[in-house]
Amino acid sequence: MSHPTKARFGLGPALLFCPASRPELFAKAAAVADAVIIDLEDAVVSGEKEIARSNMVQALNWGDESMDPARTLVRVNAPASGELEEDLRALAGTEISYVVIAKAERTEILDQVAAALPGVGLIPQIETPVGVLNDLALAQHPATAALLWGTEDLIAGIGGTTSRNNDGSQREIIRFTRNRLLLTAGAVGVPIIDAVFTRVPDLKRLAVETEDACASGFIGKACIHPKQIDSIRKAYTPTATDLEWAKGVIAAFENTAGLAPGAGHRADPELAGAFSFRGEMIDMPVIIQVQRILTRFESIGRVA
Repeated sequence: MSHPTKARFGLGPALLFCPASRPELFAKAAAVADAVIIDLEDAVVSGEKEIARSNMVQALNWGDESMDPARTLVRVNAPASGELEEDLRALAGTEISYVVIAKAERTEILDQVAAALPGVGLIPQIETPVGVLNDLALAQHPATAALLWGTEDLIAGIGGTTSRNNDGSQREIIRFTRNRLLLTAGAVGVPIIDAVFTRVPDLKRLAVETEDACASGFIGKACIHPKQIDSIRKAYTPTATDLEWAKGVIAAFENTAGLAPGAGHRADPELAGAFSFRGEMIDMPVIIQVQRILTRFESIGRVA
């Protein structure tokens, strides 16, 4: 069965979670983040699920004009919660483009969500041991637009007590999972979003982790507080040196491949062959990386 998505996921780099039970925060979140994830799951206590759904629908359909459905994601409750069906019924009346499925473990759940929300891009959040072991199937589902992963539910499911070492770095099992999911996403060709950093005051550690996420291939990073947004954007913003080098490489690529000026940014990197630029050998993989730098510059709109 085919479940075509509306569009390939390209939002980011800072995706801010916002509790669906706090509608007064929706517009503020949308004003500062690249995308907002309205959360119907962990951020909402069981007694407030229904009003949270109502808040979400109102914001997307006729509420605050700042909640653009194209820049708004909704995280639905986990399949085992007993709340998922109600979430889907509420979402069916909106123009939402992307839905995050909490604690996604099996493709049958993706089938269920895709059938209820035709054309909506699905983002399985892989945050349980079973989900990790089924990561390839989840990533390959035809309705999957991107992957997201999580650390706290994962470490709890494994039987651990904390996902981080005393210095704030991730424990080995968490790093292993992060690397595995990044490889899976790359193999399938779907974007992947890095997990949230829960220690909000530690912006230094957040910056280090986000710089690694950007360099490693994550399309963006989810966050839980507006204070984290600047650190994430800075990590994803090319420096003036990076940008000058990238533009120089693309100009040389255009000249070598006989392309029109300005065409190299999105041209097939296989046209590059191999050539020398400032004493460095440039070939197809390097062109891909350079095109990515320029794309990030366009999306961020500034230079670090």
